[in-house]
Amino acid sequence: MPFGNIGIGGLILILIIALIIFGPSKLPELGRAFGRTLSEFKVATRGLVNGDEEENPKDAATSASTVSKPKS
Repeated sequence: MPFGNIGIGGLILILIIALIIFGPSKLPELGRAFGRTLSEFKVATRGLVNGDEEENPKDAATSASTVSKPKS
């Protein structure tokens, strides 16, 4: 089983409870947010394990575009 001791029945129960609590319109948004958070965590963890102290190229481009430019 890929999910440890939870099993299919447990996953279905968790899904039903989440559906009742958050509603069907909010679940896709929560899934996307969870996926983004998990991917950011993986990238940060990979950077720590590899000893990379540099910013991601994607993050560097984002931070460079948000820096205010002096007015002439």
